[in-house]
Amino acid sequence: MMSFLKRNKTKPSSKAYAVVTGAGSGIGRSFALELAKRNGTVVCADINLDAAKETVDLIEKAGATAFAIQCDVGVAEQVEHLANEAEKLMKHPVTLVINNAGVGLGGKFDELSLDDWRWCLHVNQWGVIHGCHYFVPRFKALGYGAIINVASAASYTAAPEMSAYNVSKAGVRALSETLYAELKKDNIRVNCLCPTLVPTNIIKDGRIPERYSKLADHALMNFAMTTSDSVAKLTLDRLDKGELYTTPQVDAKLFWLMKRTAPNLYAKFLGFSYQFVK
Repeated sequence: MMSFLKRNKTKPSSKAYAVVTGAGSGIGRSFALELAKRNGTVVCADINLDAAKETVDLIEKAGATAFAIQCDVGVAEQVEHLANEAEKLMKHPVTLVINNAGVGLGGKFDELSLDDWRWCLHVNQWGVIHGCHYFVPRFKALGYGAIINVASAASYTAAPEMSAYNVSKAGVRALSETLYAELKKDNIRVNCLCPTLVPTNIIKDGRIPERYSKLADHALMNFAMTTSDSVAKLTLDRLDKGELYTTPQVDAKLFWLMKRTAPNLYAKFLGFSYQFVK
């Protein structure tokens, strides 16, 4: 019977027992709500417990089951506790983990402090590493499972004045690509989300130079070309199809194509264009 279930776990997002980090707002909240619509049970983890509880309230009002846990994903012990507690709360093994929690950081390379780098990598990179570290063995023991790692188009666009953020997200993409191949034989699916602009709190809550913060807010409001709800739905659908990448917007796809087909030309164009940035 178990082998039959393993072979026929065709839609990991349907009736999932899921853990979503950074579930208190933005894409994380949208993932949690979409999973609830798909008859899932969700543990909403966030460093802001009140925000996680707000997401749980929204899910419960919709008639689904959810739980809130406070977690700093950059701290290994807290993610280990999250993995243990989630299974107890849901009274079922976790079948899907969405490593979504992230922070924004901008600025010229020589303007960033080492503390800035540590803060960014603590959440964006180590948070994902910790999530995979504590859930992959559980999925292997279960016989199936699924992982969504939220990276960014920044993982390959390498835009100037985003060095730490670019590095953190490139690491997430590299880890996802590795795990996709490594875990296929274990019936564990992996999807890596790489959006460009999505309206969330990442600008407001991040460390963005004042000279760019208003511009970034304007861009999010007027040029995002999508919503966090649409991104969550698309990503879960692509996970169900066994796809590795989710690049939800046209510009994300265009940058990907440019970088893949002509990397040297792309880098030269980026360097040339940046000369005219004030």
